[in-house]
Amino acid sequence: MLQSWAIAAVSLAYLGALFGIAYWADRRAVAGRSVIASPLVYALSLSVYATSWTFYGSVGRAASDGVGFLPIYVGPTLAAVLFWVVLRKMVRISKTNRITSIADFVGSRYGKSGLLAGLVTVIAVVGTVPYISLQLKAVSASFGLLTRHPDATAPAHATVPIVADNAFWVALALAAFAILFGARHLDAAERHEGLVAAVAFESLVKLAAFLAVGIFVTFGMFDGFGDLFGHAASSERIATLFVPFGKVGYADWTWLVVLSMFAVLFLPRQFQVAVVENVDEAHLRHASWMFPAYLFAINLFVLPIAVAGLVRFADGGVDADTFVLALPMMAGHQWLALLVFIGGLSAATGMVIVETVALSTMVSNDLVMPLLLRFRAFGLAQRADLSKMLLAIRRGAIIVVLLLGYGYFRFAGEAYALVAIGLISFAAVAQFAPAILGGLYWKGATRAGALAGLSAGFAIWLYTLLLPSLARSGWIPPGFVEQGPWGIAWLKPYALFGLAGLDTITHSLLLSLLANAGVYVLVSALGRPGTVEQAQAVAFVDAMRGERGPLRVWRGETTVDELRALLARFLGSARAADALAEYARGRSVPPDALAADPGLVAHAERSLAGAIGSASARVMVASVVREEALGLEQVMDILDETSQVIAYSRELEEKKRALEAATAELRAVNERLREVDRMKDDFVSTVSHELRTPLTSIRAFAEILADNPDTPAEKRQKFIGVILKETE
Repeated sequence: MLQSWAIAAVSLAYLGALFGIAYWADRRAVAGRSVIASPLVYALSLSVYATSWTFYGSVGRAASDGVGFLPIYVGPTLAAVLFWVVLRKMVRISKTNRITSIADFVGSRYGKSGLLAGLVTVIAVVGTVPYISLQLKAVSASFGLLTRHPDATAPAHATVPIVADNAFWVALALAAFAILFGARHLDAAERHEGLVAAVAFESLVKLAAFLAVGIFVTFGMFDGFGDLFGHAASSERIATLFVPFGKVGYADWTWLVVLSMFAVLFLPRQFQVAVVENVDEAHLRHASWMFPAYLFAINLFVLPIAVAGLVRFADGGVDADTFVLALPMMAGHQWLALLVFIGGLSAATGMVIVETVALSTMVSNDLVMPLLLRFRAFGLAQRADLSKMLLAIRRGAIIVVLLLGYGYFRFAGEAYALVAIGLISFAAVAQFAPAILGGLYWKGATRAGALAGLSAGFAIWLYTLLLPSLARSGWIPPGFVEQGPWGIAWLKPYALFGLAGLDTITHSLLLSLLANAGVYVLVSALGRPGTVEQAQAVAFVDAMRGERGPLRVWRGETTVDELRALLARFLGSARAADALAEYARGRSVPPDALAADPGLVAHAERSLAGAIGSASARVMVASVVREEALGLEQVMDILDETSQVIAYSRELEEKKRALEAATAELRAVNERLREVDRMKDDFVSTVSHELRTPLTSIRAFAEILADNPDTPAEKRQKFIGVILKETE
């Protein structure tokens, strides 16, 4: 048994080291020497996907379902194949539009809708709270096991006073570190280089710790894989764990793979590290194989540890979720157990910190700020600097989200295993898939369709997963699950509409995604996108066709000073000046020579979007830009003019291609003429040579005859014969 103070001291020292790494990385970034501009660091940051669920829960799942733990990692491996197609497009769009969260991404796609971004935020917060509680449960359980060993039982947290509950203090400590990592200052680009560096380091720590315990269990407690699996084969109960699809059916495997594919793309923390924190699109090429390789490595010893735990704790007195810690503790290797605890702490803290930073940005930008800006009673119009208030909102949001996670853990989370809690959250964020994937590739998708689809899918998720979890914890009468509300059997949450016989997660996911996608497509097909929606649809769907920014149909007037003052209110004076200087550098003009043209207005809006979200940024820019409202006829006129320009450009392009073809033909003819000219020169040269030889002889003999009139008749006759022969 380890002392509580020693574990706490080591944990705080480790978290302090993480903060030191983050601080060092931030300083390097300011100096222009980025630490995270590396494909390896990027791939390691993506590995925040491997949380305490992976570290502890996968072993627990393997101990009950055998190879049934694999779909959660097969899905991300398959999704990595699509990184260069789907994720790269998301990165390109986010960089162009200065998007800083998944809620902002969805809201921006559908006409910069604040309502839609707010709905996504609510779904993300409600859906992620169980996942945060999972991390608190894992850290609390592992801490308790280290301090109580060999006693493997723990009192129910609901019976322990809050101030005596170590999970409560873990939540507060993680809140403090999340604020230090991700809410120390306001950044218009919402990049956290220090946070990414710390998460990448944590990924190495948890991998090293899990491999260490795996190697110890396999080769220290047993004589290798053969000996370990030999024990498994001798037990009928354990041997069934190796049968594919034995305890997890084909349908469940398929849906779990799909679910995890969506999760690795659409979890708020994954969007944060994969999209917002990305510094180079080229890193995606490397991440598409590095990330799956990491998942393979960290899961290599999951099944051996699960088998070892079932062999050593055959009486079932130890929770399978704690086998990773219980096995080295049983063998008397306390320092290895402490290393494993630090690895599990890394897995939990990395997820919680990144998740709460992402959620705090969404809550601030898409829930709190829109409300504050809408109601004049809050007096925001009279404040010259709102940057400190924005930071306070984000810090408060971090604390609230973590306390919500603690509340779920204390009052509902203990009724579930770690994996079950995680799958509930996965099913929630899977509801983003139709709106995001449809928005990336379908210009006809509408804001109304996205709102209706998300609402339908989220409602079914609430009814089939979240409410039953509260019922299992006693907060709702158990008859709600067993008989259905008011005794209506077809309304039973686990057999909704009579669909029975499926795993609870598969059942919920199937119904919620069918409702979500079906309503999304139907409402979009029956409706018509507005002007701004159409512009955003073009910007998103055609994002990979060029480097152009989003289309902005703008007619109005403002001044540079008004835009500067607006930026300073939300970003602070220094960052506002940096934003204007950045635009001036891009146009190769001095900052004091800037003109308040549509380009500068769009740049100011994108800069604000990083701090308060695209919907609020649009509203705030409209408050200082005396923009002329464009009706449908005016927009159509602009589009007609654009169409004429496009048609004229195509005509010029066709003429250009014809001219190039004619030029190529002339070039070929010219080359043939040059060849004929060379042949003529060769012919003349040959003929002149053949004529020169006999003419030389004729001339020589004729000169001899002319110069020697007294040449004997015999010789004269001979010379004349030669002349005749040469003449022939």
